This record gives sequence, C-alpha cells and structure tokens, in this order.
Amino acid sequence: METYLQKIISQALLKLGLSEEQLPDIKIETPKDPTHGDAATNVAMVLPKILKKNPRAIAEELISHLESDPKKIKAIEIAGPGFINFRFAEDYLYDELAEILNSGTEFGKTTDNQGIKCLVEFVSANPTGPLTVGHGRNAVLGDTVSRLLEWTGADVQREYYFNNAGRQMRMLGLSVQARYLEELKLDSEFPEGGYEGGYIKDIAKQLLEEHGDKLADKEDVTLFKEKAETVIFEEIQNTLGRMNIEMDSFFNEHTLYEDGSIDQVVQTFREKELAYDKDGAVWFKTTEFGKDQDTVLIKSSGEPTYRLPDIAYHANKLDRGFDLCIDVFGADHIDTYPDVLSGIDVLGYDKEKVEVLVYQFVTLVKDGKPFKMSTRKANFVTLDELMDEVGEDVTRFFFLMRSPNTHLEFDITTAKETGEKNPVFYLQYAHARIQSILRKIDEIAEFIDDIDLSVLTHESEITLIKKLIAFPEAISLAAQHREPHRLITYLNELASSFTSFYHDCRIIGEVEEIMQARTGLAKASATVLANGLGILGIEAPDRM
Repeated sequence: METYLQKIISQALLKLGLSEEQLPDIKIETPKDPTHGDAATNVAMVLPKILKKNPRAIAEELISHLESDPKKIKAIEIAGPGFINFRFAEDYLYDELAEILNSGTEFGKTTDNQGIKCLVEFVSANPTGPLTVGHGRNAVLGDTVSRLLEWTGADVQREYYFNNAGRQMRMLGLSVQARYLEELKLDSEFPEGGYEGGYIKDIAKQLLEEHGDKLADKEDVTLFKEKAETVIFEEIQNTLGRMNIEMDSFFNEHTLYEDGSIDQVVQTFREKELAYDKDGAVWFKTTEFGKDQDTVLIKSSGEPTYRLPDIAYHANKLDRGFDLCIDVFGADHIDTYPDVLSGIDVLGYDKEKVEVLVYQFVTLVKDGKPFKMSTRKANFVTLDELMDEVGEDVTRFFFLMRSPNTHLEFDITTAKETGEKNPVFYLQYAHARIQSILRKIDEIAEFIDDIDLSVLTHESEITLIKKLIAFPEAISLAAQHREPHRLITYLNELASSFTSFYHDCRIIGEVEEIMQARTGLAKASATVLANGLGILGIEAPDRM
C-alpha cells in the first residue's frame, strides 16, 4: 500500500505542475490514533515554498487530482493544517489477509534493501576469555539487525573480527603457563595483570592431561597461548550457537600486518601530510577533521593504537565490495570511531558506506537492585551463566526489548517468571494459544483454502486484519532504524489485538462460513507471530 499511495500522490503532484525533479520524498505513516485513518502523509506540508500556497489549500487541490482505486481506498480526508489521511477499503483488507495465508513463512519480506551487499561486524571479542553479559547485547543486536536486513532483501554477511596477537595474547599464554606449573606443584609467578578466571585453570588442567609434565621446562609460551585460544574460541562459538547466532566469517587483525595493509595506511597518511612523528610516536592529524587535538596512531613503544588496524580493516571491508558496513559498538567507542571514519575518508573510500551502531551497556538487577550472580569462571558474569539462569530465548529477548540507545536493566526476577508476566512468554503463549485453538477446530472441521473472508466485518476482526497487514511496515521501520525493539512493540500489539478478537468473536460454534473465515484469521495471526519471533531469533512454540 505504501508504494501504491506514493505512486498516486506523485501522479497528482505532477498534475499540479511539479516537475519530476521537484517531487518531494513522499512519506507514508500509520497514524497513532486509528480514528485518523489507516495511512497518512504530510506531503502537503513540505510544498508551500514551491507551490506558493498554504498546506491545507495544497492538500485540497492534491486530493482533487488523486486517482485512487475504490477497492483499495474508500476515503481520503484532510486533517489539521494539511495532513492527508487515507482509509483502506474492506476489499483491500481481505485481499491482504488472503496474501498472508498464501505467503505463509515468507510474509513480511520486502525488497527495500534488495541488491545491497552488507557486512555486519559484531561481537568481535578477542579470544582471551568467555563471552560476558556485556558481549550479549552486542551479539543479539548485531544478529537481529542482520535478520531484519535479510528480510528487507539485503545480502548480509555476519563477521567476527579478532586479534590473536600482541601483549594481551602473550599475557594469556603466561597466565595458562603459570596455572599449569601450579597444577604440577612447581614454583611459578603469576604475571601481573594476568587473566585470573577459573577458565584459565581449566585450560591448564587440559594441558596437564594431554602432555603430563613435559611442558614444565618450556620457556616459549606459544603452545600455552595457542591452546588457550583454541579452547576459548570453541567456547565462544558454542555460546553464540546457544544464542541462535552463526557467523559467516572470522577476520584476524593479524592478517592486516602480514599483508602490509597497516604500513600502507601510514604511508598514505604521510604522503597526504596527515601523519607525522612526535615524541617517538606517529600521530594522525585529526585536528584537520575538527578534533581539538591530534591522535596517536603508533605509540612510542611501537605498538599501534586500535585505530590504525581498524582503519586498515575498514578499507579491507570496502575493498571486498560491500555497499554497507555496519559496526556494532558499545558506548565506550563513541569518542574513537570518528577517527576511523576520517581515516578511510583520507584513503579515498566513501565513509558514508560505514555505519556505526552504538548501544548502551547492560546492568543486571533483581527486585530493583543491582544483582550479582555467582560466577563459576571469573570475576564477571558470563553469557552462558546468564542463559543457564533464565534460558536462551529469554536472554535474547531481554537484550532486544529496549532501544539500543538506552541503558538496559536486565531484570532477573522478571526474566525468571514462567507466566505471561514475562514479556517473551507473553508472545510465545499467544502463538501457542492460537495453535491450541486451531487444533480444536481441526477436530471438528477441515479448513478449506477457498474461504470467503468478506464475512469478517466485526470491528475486532477488522482491527486485527489491519494490524496483521502492517507487519511488513513494522519490519521495514525496524530495519531502517536498526531498532529491533520496534518489532517487539508491534508483536505485543498484534497479540493484544488477537486477544480482543478472540474475546469478541467466537470461532467454534459459529456457522460454517464464519468459522472458516475466523479460522483463517487465526491462522494468519499465528503465521505473523511466528515470522516475527523468528526474526528476533526466538522460538514460536506450538505448545507451552
């Protein structure tokens, strides 16, 4: 319907004397108040300068030139200073409901982003320890945004970026070595700043089982480091699997050093007089891009700051032909990622192809107070421990419930609820309830494909149909804004609309024609709920 309305409005504007170049971006929105109609546009409000008339006069003239299909639009009205509201015809509603029944698991997919090759980079934790609760929001947000983009037609690749070299990895190896020697009851000094989690002891014990005391005199920590990396990465992938997340590719930062990409970035910056040496360090002249001071690229110790390999990495992404590169970062990156965008701009790439999705952090609470779970492996709560406590679907849903821009309080008490007070169970129960109703209907009647949907005339039926056919728009908006919680809001409204329908309109016991039509409406509701939960990466159970 959005495309149809944009088309007839554009045709009417051309009749008003606008040229193709003067046509504005025509936005179609669903009014928050249903009494204002089913769709609305503010197009008349953006044309006074061009047409030299007030918005209401423009709206009246525009309506007089609109050629709408009465089987799609039954009424067009002007509201306020010039908003144009549209009311859908019943025939259109019935046709769209039939489309849901015909499309099934494909309903809701759009072509908004068709032809766009997109790389979404998320999680990207170095293999120095298990994924934590802090990584959880990153992981679920990145994966769900990827799913939304896929549902709107994009070709999406999920990528995990990591570094298995440098000081922190050497420290990991030294930590495992120290715990290994402790297991052998040999003298060992735990490295200052080493990794102290219980998972380090677990890795040391594995090495002891595999090698006995043969590594006791080994000074090189490479074997200890590589063993730790293998074990930790396997655990990370298992954790992601529990979250219903599968990465398409893993990119090692170290390759950017091996292929000369890092050196090439610095050389290009020097050639463009945007890099210089000072106090033994290499500096990036970020004052040229509006910053108060320049930024260190390579420390005096010779160690690059994270910005340098990150600039090279983004150049690599764009070299691979991606039209859009989305980075999912925590709020601690707000002050640093602009340097990366400036860097790829200097290298000659289109920085508009890089989008940074920043999310706020997570706090575990119980009964309104900060909550500390007992931790088995470290001095932080692992993502696996959280899932053990509340379940995979609940964990994933709670990370998506709020806008990424807001701090998330993960309420353990609510998360452990097993009834409809738990927001994820509310939606899952809605789907399971519909399936239960459909099973009862199957016992007394056979559902037919050729049903007469025009008998659905009750206000609750019409309201539910309108909510169902709004599903593609809900997906489009959630994908466009990179805000999965918008889809959750929609699904909650859909579940509420179904409850009202089922309260007002009985199915079993009605005449055959009405029972069949209402059964179709229930089937469509289950389909949309299942599709929506699927996008969120959450199970839509038939029984609970």
